Amino acid sequence: MQSIKRAALAATAVGALLAAPVMAQETPIAFTGATVHTMSGISGTGTIEDATMVIHHGEIVAVGATVDIPDGAEVRDASGMVIMPGIVDTHSHIGQVSGADSSAAIQPDVRALDSINVRDSSIARARSGGVTTANIMPGSGWLMSGQTFYMHLSEGNSIEDYAWMDEDGNIMGGMKMANGTNPLRESPAFPSTRARSAAMVRQHFVAAQEYCEGERSPRDIGMDAMCEVLDGSRLVHFHTHRSDDIMTALRLRREFGFDLLIQHGIESYQVAQEIAAEGIPVSAILVDSPGGKLEAANANIETAAALEQAGVFLSLHSDDNILDSRLMFRHAGLAVRGGMSRDGALRALTVNGAVQLGLDDRVGSLEPGKLADFIVLTGDPLSVYTNVAETWVMGELLFDASDPEDLLHATGGYGAGNPQMNTHVLEREAHMLEGAQ
Repeated sequence: MQSIKRAALAATAVGALLAAPVMAQETPIAFTGATVHTMSGISGTGTIEDATMVIHHGEIVAVGATVDIPDGAEVRDASGMVIMPGIVDTHSHIGQVSGADSSAAIQPDVRALDSINVRDSSIARARSGGVTTANIMPGSGWLMSGQTFYMHLSEGNSIEDYAWMDEDGNIMGGMKMANGTNPLRESPAFPSTRARSAAMVRQHFVAAQEYCEGERSPRDIGMDAMCEVLDGSRLVHFHTHRSDDIMTALRLRREFGFDLLIQHGIESYQVAQEIAAEGIPVSAILVDSPGGKLEAANANIETAAALEQAGVFLSLHSDDNILDSRLMFRHAGLAVRGGMSRDGALRALTVNGAVQLGLDDRVGSLEPGKLADFIVLTGDPLSVYTNVAETWVMGELLFDASDPEDLLHATGGYGAGNPQMNTHVLEREAHMLEGAQ
């Protein structure tokens, strides 16, 4: 309860620093006096001290040490605060997402977007941790469990309101694949060995090549998705842990030419040079208390450092709720403790993930013309004493730690803030907050 009390007191102080917002879309807002980590450029955090950032109509208008504040703008004193881009979580399972079922091991026709509950409190919980974009993934108990969904953590009434769209107006996402022990089952529809897993995937890709090069008739929506994988318009997010499984994923990519992002890569440090030689990026997770499966037994917090030193392009992810979305800065801190550079860790939370998802022209760094997706922190991003004060998406304040309802998402336990949960959960959280006063 003491930690909740500290968070509540910090939120009260934050509320005194940052005035109540007006409609960001109608009136320019200027944040002044902050330390701004822009994440612009090809390296470093692009830090500007005593900076001003102006946003209007959901976009960043200007950011720098000397910025002209528009007439009539609302000026918000952010002295002593830190502003940086919203976190891009390259692997998450928020929103009660589901994917394939037990009918087959390979189901590329399944779409995560058809299962996500946009009113689930896990989305607001992620936002309270500074996440503004997330790759929502089906599970890993299949060789191919379906199409992922690139979520913009804005607000809306339908999944389309949360979707990232490409230039042709198509909803963006990748394809989830997996190997290792997760897809292995004693079932006729599934593989029971690693060798059989690879053979089934290869056979499906061969069939997809024939379909995509032919007349595509009769239409097969799963094969249509495979055509997008083969032509490079749908990125493969490959769940893989052990070093030999990682190498199997690399062989499959070489044979069929799809674009690949290694997800997790627990033992990727053992084959970092091979990954780097093929120019394959990694979306990594660092766990300081591995358990649950033998594949994670060799997990260590030095993995990110090893990949960085080998020249692998790296992001960090939550795999929520393996790692709570609210603990992404702790994740980056573990990476630095394991030897990763400070700048590299912060970029791995932001712009690197945006690049991996093909969204870096719109988010991931604070630059004029990009969307106003950013977070306001109470201090150094890697300090255990720092809290997320505010999260802004497209110029709208969507998490405010000085708001008690928002604070519950940041500090509460399972289901906190979700009106669809049993009322006793909310009552318990309210009682804990009262007792902490």
